[in-house]
Amino acid sequence: MRAIEITKSGPPEVLQLCERDQPVPKAGEVLIRVHAAGINRPDVFQRQGSYAPPPGASDLPGLEVAGEIVGGDVGDSGFNNGDLVCALVQGGGYAEYVTAPVGQCLPVPHGLSPLEAASLPENYFTVWSNVFDRGRLAEGETLLVQGGTSGIGVSAIQLASALGHRVFATAGSEEKARACEQLGAERGINYRHEDFAAIVKEITGDKGVDVILDMVGGDYLPREINCLADDGRIVVIALLGGAKGTLDMGQVLRRRLTVTGSTLRPRSVAFKAAIARQLRDTVWPLIEAQKIKPVIYESFPLEQAARAHALMESSTHTGKIMLQIA
Repeated sequence: MRAIEITKSGPPEVLQLCERDQPVPKAGEVLIRVHAAGINRPDVFQRQGSYAPPPGASDLPGLEVAGEIVGGDVGDSGFNNGDLVCALVQGGGYAEYVTAPVGQCLPVPHGLSPLEAASLPENYFTVWSNVFDRGRLAEGETLLVQGGTSGIGVSAIQLASALGHRVFATAGSEEKARACEQLGAERGINYRHEDFAAIVKEITGDKGVDVILDMVGGDYLPREINCLADDGRIVVIALLGGAKGTLDMGQVLRRRLTVTGSTLRPRSVAFKAAIARQLRDTVWPLIEAQKIKPVIYESFPLEQAARAHALMESSTHTGKIMLQIA
């Protein structure tokens, strides 16, 4: 099969087209002929040498795909050979074939193309796990999304808004701030020219937000504490602004605040399969009702994966960057 491999750690150009043997599915796994795959920030970190795949995972990049089941062990999943699915994988998505635990597969939502469906798994597994499971966003509560035009941000804004929550989001330009509002955010905040903490406090009547989805870390942490409501929760899922920040423990104690975080890739198949079931029950109906829509910025053929990575590193995009494979 054709695949994209990381020849060495470095810039996008280290991604090269190669030929590999097709992977062989294990018990509980299916073989998928890949139609499309999503580009995600962890793929960039892996290429740069700062995010090694978990033990036993493919060395090929790619964490989400959509395509056709062509073999393997479907078990009692209800899937059959020939079914179109999208799936969360531990690696190997930049290829013509990939294996996936059947519990991490979901049907391609009615009305979506495989390209659109491939943009869903990594973001929605991550958002559900962190905003609703770890962050415990409950009815009537508010959400602040840092990085609202990233794939994660677009998903979080749309899902929380569709479920009836007030959502606020930060972005790096006026154009992107307005894009956040078009996706469902009540207020897009241009972090380059506006103080997001002051604005959040103002528009919530000085209460603050209940949950913050943080992809930045670093010096955002003290400002996030200042705009968090009593009993509020910060969920950190990336450290684009650095791994160290200052935490006001006095506020944590007095106001019963929670700062937590997680990474999804190393978690067990059972953990991810449980998220898949929640997505199928709660999120997939919203997608099929067009209350949530994939936002794809640009797609590239497999052999142009380096161009896709360069675009992601430019941070000029809104939504997902994709590879079209079949």
